Parts: sequence; C-alpha cells; structure tokens
Amino acid sequence: MAKKNKQYTIENLVIENAGSDGRSVARHNDMVVFVENAVPGDVVDAFVYRKKRRFAEARATVFHKYSDDRTEPVCTHFGTCGGCKWQNLKYEKQLEYKFNHVFDCFTRLIKIEIPAIEKIIGSEQQYFYRNKLEYTFSNKKWLTDKDEVHQNNNALGYHIPGRFDKILQIDKCFLQDDLHNQIRTYIYNYAIDNNLSFFDLREQYGFMRTMFFRNTAQGEWMFIMCFYENKEAEIAAFLQAIESKFSQLSTIIYFINDKRNDTIGDLEPVVYKGLGYITEHMENLKFRVNPKSFYQTNPAQAFVLYTITRNFANLQGSELVYDLYTGTGTIANFLAATAKQVIGIEYVNEAIVDAKINSEVNGIDNTLFFAGDMKDILNDEFIATHGKPDVVITDPPRAGMHGDVVNKIIEMRPSKIVYVSCNPATQARDIALMDEFYSVEKIQPVDMFPQTHHIENVVLLVLRN
Repeated sequence: MAKKNKQYTIENLVIENAGSDGRSVARHNDMVVFVENAVPGDVVDAFVYRKKRRFAEARATVFHKYSDDRTEPVCTHFGTCGGCKWQNLKYEKQLEYKFNHVFDCFTRLIKIEIPAIEKIIGSEQQYFYRNKLEYTFSNKKWLTDKDEVHQNNNALGYHIPGRFDKILQIDKCFLQDDLHNQIRTYIYNYAIDNNLSFFDLREQYGFMRTMFFRNTAQGEWMFIMCFYENKEAEIAAFLQAIESKFSQLSTIIYFINDKRNDTIGDLEPVVYKGLGYITEHMENLKFRVNPKSFYQTNPAQAFVLYTITRNFANLQGSELVYDLYTGTGTIANFLAATAKQVIGIEYVNEAIVDAKINSEVNGIDNTLFFAGDMKDILNDEFIATHGKPDVVITDPPRAGMHGDVVNKIIEMRPSKIVYVSCNPATQARDIALMDEFYSVEKIQPVDMFPQTHHIENVVLLVLRN
C-alpha cells in the first residue's frame, strides 16, 4: 500500500528568499520549504501539502508579519490564476531576485570564470505589455468563494494550475491592452445569450473551444477563434457580430479544430476579415505576424534584447553569421544590415516560411533560412556548403541546446558566440561545456516578463586565443 503524504502546519515560518519557479523559499529543520502566496520577509504559518525527503511544498495560510517588500496585487484573480505569481512583490525586488537567479546559475551551478554581471534591464511597462494572449472556453468553471453553484457553469478564461479541464472565469487581465478584455467579455455574453455550447475538455465536445488575441505596438489587432464543430450558420453570425462591434480588429481568422489538443500548427486558417496577418515594426524593419508565428510577447523589451544581441556581436559587415533557433528570423533580419550573410536554422517549417517573407518584405537579400532538426541540419556537409561562421547567435528553447549542437559549435570555432536564453540554468550548463574553448566576456539579464519569475539573459562568449 502506498504511503500517504503527511500533511501538517509549520508555525511562524520565516520566508527567506524567492525561488526560481515563482514560489518563495524558507528553511525548517534543515529542510527547504517552497511556499506559495508568500514573499521574502513574511512570517507565516505554512500548510505543508506535500513532503519529500529533502524538501516540502506548502501554502501560506496565516500571516504573522507582512514583508516590507510586499505590494498590493492589482488583479482580483491573483492567487487563483496561475500567472503573474510575483504581483504581490515590489517590482524593484522582482528585478533583484531575477538578477540573483542569473548570478546563482553562473556561480553555484557551474564553476567557470565570469565577469561581473551587468545590471538587469527592467521593463518600462509592468502591466499591459504582452502582444498575445490565449483563452479557453469550458463548461466546467472553476468555482471560487464568490461564485454561486446555481449559476451557469460556463467559463472563458485561463486553466487552473494542475487542472487541465477546469477554467477560471476571467473578469479582467492586466497583461494585454484593455481592448482584449472588452472583446472577451462581449464574446462570453454573446455565447451565453445565443446558447452556444462551451467546450468540454475532458469529454471532447462542444462548439466554442479557444481564442487568441494578437496586437502590435502600432495598434493593429488580430482575433483568432477556434471552433470544435463546423457549424457554418453559427460561425457566420458570431464573426459578423464581432466585426460589427469591434472595428479595431484589423484581421479576423478562425480554425476548425476537432483534434484532441489545442495546437493549430497543422490546421488551415480561414481568413474572415483582413489580410490574415498583422505587421509589427522594430526600428526600420517590418515583421509579419500570422496566427502561427512566433514573435516575442513583449515587443518593447524584444527591441532591447535584440539591440543587446547586435551590440554583443559587434559586426563589421564582413562576417558570416549563423542564427540558430532563428524562429521567424527576427534576430537574423535585425542583424542582416551589419553582416555579410546571415543563415538561420529553425525546427518549425512554418516559422522559416515567415522568416523568408520577413526578409523579402524588408528588401533583405543576404539571409538564408533552413528548416529541420538543428542537430541534423548543422552537419559537416552543411558547413562545407555554406562556410564556417565567424559569429554564432543561438536562442534555444528552455531545454537549451542538444549536446551534438554544442559540440558542433565548438568544432566550427566561431570567433564569437552570442547566447540568448529564457532559462539561465540550461544556458549556464551549455556554456560550461564550451569553457575550454570560450571565455565569458559579458552577461546581460533583461526582464521580459514583469510580475513573473521568468528572465531572459544574453551572454557573449569569445574564442580563447
């Protein structure tokens, strides 16, 4: 018979630090305790709901002392919604703990020589900074204390952490321009008033499934709707109502998604209004963004991030640059004017199509883009055909680079590597593997996601001797 986790309460627990996953950290009897709903400096009673041999997970239930670093969350959903876990922590302290996380990754997790880490660059906008949000329709609303059971059980909002089939009804989200809140509220009421069925995520039935908002700094808006059932009359009436009510929407697109997952990468979009894409501007460049495109969700800080990348690369116009994990080619096209040629490689074929279009739209003719698994494409034949790079830019997913890719970079011996990462831990791990051949010259953290624990980090590596 399996042992049940012992649940108990730790009284007067002093919260000491902020963790890298959004929770806070305390110590009790030489055991690390990860605590939800607390910030460093709080003194709390913590209910332990899960205990392992070396650590425990707990939730703050009683506050004996509030930290001076606390601030009042602006969102009424704070604590229930799984996002924005640091909304109760002053922004200057958020930056401090994010900086500390980068420092710890490069000094405690690995043992290599590094320069002083540059001061973290914060975001001017701490709310309403995102350009993309996704919402889910569900007939199984997550009931909070203020909800009454006899009300309808339909919800349009975000997934409850750990409960894939439960959706928290969102009244207002502070991550994207308020127009999206107005549209979302209208859509929810329209669906209720017209008896449109909300999706059942567990049993896989219903009409209204998911929806997305995307917008640009220039004021263009894209609305993307995913229906589970192809009911032509209901779809036409719904989209016509949205178009009539919100003229701000530059383009309206929908998908029919009857799969068992919410991904749209393999689905065909139907353009109801507009061009099927919106255009983001960065410096003197234009980037087309379609429903499937990847584009940094904080455009203002993306410009900061790419500018740092360009400054670290310090191109003189004669270099061959490899841009690994290029996505839709934003960095590649951003650097092209200062390079002889930029070659971008990306796993997702649709992203490479966008990258080529973005080069064409901007009159850039010194880029090449290739789609496929990085470790398979970046081989001896590829390098012999296109040349050894002078500079490598790499911006991998959170898991970091495959070991074969790290070895191939070392084998190519570029004079510089600019490593952009959303996960300093895997970034530091990869850089440690290259320490014999490359020295770390600069480290620059950038906050892309205020109110969360996430952090971007840019590192310049230079070939030794």
